[in-house]
Amino acid sequence: PREMATTVTLPADSNQAQGLAKYAIDFIGSVYGDNMDASVWEKAEQFHTDSVMCGISALAMQTNAPSCLREEALTYPDPKGAKVFGSAERCAPEKAIVANASAVREWDSNGTVFGYNPSIPGHTAGEFGHNDFYGVVIAAA
Repeated sequence: PREMATTVTLPADSNQAQGLAKYAIDFIGSVYGDNMDASVWEKAEQFHTDSVMCGISALAMQTNAPSCLREEALTYPDPKGAKVFGSAERCAPEKAIVANASAVREWDSNGTVFGYNPSIPGHTAGEFGHNDFYGVVIAAA
């Protein structure tokens, strides 16, 4: 395997989603080395769990947009499709992705980095867009 990369730069004119997907596949497939520190895996698990629980909570609380989008997604059955949070039924993948992403974003807005400004002491809250794609992962699974 290649030496572990510390950064990956995606060109501005590239398909960013595809670039992130390739990086994730390479990362999990040990392309960058198989000696990932346990703290990396722990942080990934923490972000994933946080995002999924936000989505499930938003649906449990019957928030408007996530509930509407989930209901709509389930009206597009597709036996080879994807799943929305809380359902074993398969539906159109694009509908599941939008429904799941909406549910996550309903509560988990920290990917937008509200409040982050390193030049102001104490304004370093926020995370860097870790959660926008988890709904896609869940739908794909």
